[in-house]
Amino acid sequence: FFLSGGVTQKNDPTSGRKLRGDNDMLTDTKIKQAKPADKMYKLYDELGLYLEILPTGHKRWCWKYRFAGKEKLLRFRSYPVVTLKMARDERDAALKILAQGKDPSVERKEWKMQAAQEVTFGRMAEEYQTAFSRVWSKSHQGNVRQRLDAYILPFLGKRPVNAITPTDVLALVRDIEKKGAFETASRVLGICGQVFRYAVSGGHALSDPCRDLRGALVPTVVKKRAALTTEEGARAVMRAIDGYMGSFIVRCAVRFTALTFVRQGELRYATWPEIDFDKALWSIPAARMKGRLEHMVPLSRQSLELLRELYQLTGASDWVFPSLRHGNRPISENTVNSALRAMGFGKDEMCAHGFRAMASTLLNEQGWRPDVIERQLAHVERNKVRGAYNRAEYLSERVRMMQAWADYLDGLLLG
Repeated sequence: FFLSGGVTQKNDPTSGRKLRGDNDMLTDTKIKQAKPADKMYKLYDELGLYLEILPTGHKRWCWKYRFAGKEKLLRFRSYPVVTLKMARDERDAALKILAQGKDPSVERKEWKMQAAQEVTFGRMAEEYQTAFSRVWSKSHQGNVRQRLDAYILPFLGKRPVNAITPTDVLALVRDIEKKGAFETASRVLGICGQVFRYAVSGGHALSDPCRDLRGALVPTVVKKRAALTTEEGARAVMRAIDGYMGSFIVRCAVRFTALTFVRQGELRYATWPEIDFDKALWSIPAARMKGRLEHMVPLSRQSLELLRELYQLTGASDWVFPSLRHGNRPISENTVNSALRAMGFGKDEMCAHGFRAMASTLLNEQGWRPDVIERQLAHVERNKVRGAYNRAEYLSERVRMMQAWADYLDGLLLG
């Protein structure tokens, strides 16, 4: 900070303190060899500069000085981000400010405030998305981008991030609520809060104004997704799929959804290299899973038969279920839902995600262990203290269950 302000970096022991001897001063070797202890301890350099060694092994630079007769403390960034030489340069620059009769702590705060005024919310939003998009699914990246462009950036994008108040953010979400989009308002507020917290972590904002808006929005009612969870309902779905007169690829996509009950993002982006015909396994990479953990789907005889038949048609494509219009893209997120509508099922009766609820309900009724069902649904309970996630957990039981499920669906179809 001090060096970026153009302060000279020459030694200027204006504090009047006695310098330490060369043997007492810190060296890079001493710092590297410093091991954490049960309690925090300090390694001193000179002119008030020292290094704190925390029990966690974290090493942070501190500088003690006196201003207006009072002892004060200023923290620099941590080692090894700030080397010994850099820490001394920061201290020397602060000593220059002290010699001018100014308090280095106050000067740093004022500089941060001024710098923050020059950083817009839009810039922070772009940096935030770039930093976190690598761990987001493609659908989540698209959702965040769409909400930023449609709602947030036109209203807050050009404003200094540190000058935005809770009232400003409330005006934004209230405008969305007036249109009846209560869930969108809640999600927009969440994205704003994440951007503000990212700005705070980088020193560009002092606080997150969204935290003062908790409870300010109209509560959203979570609607359960439409699903047929009875045996008669499942029979009607399977017979409708069997009689579907549309595209062969779409028919396979709907039937494969019923057989595997995976999420649509996992199904749509399935590629042929993920399918192991010999082991009868479909390995979905972590990047495409909601829980960011690799998932294995045992493939029943019926699933393998469907895939082998489909391979004759789409094997030349990267995608297992390529788009009908654009072979270089997978089917759209609405393909399976549109097929269900064409089969005669209304939006309040059955949707693509409903196959998961159908499988979960009926498999539980059939006596399969809940843990096995939940693992196959890729529901990972992160609040439970368990060992490292094992993608093959309960695999033998899951293999038997998935085959029994496929046989059950065939039984419903055949009566």
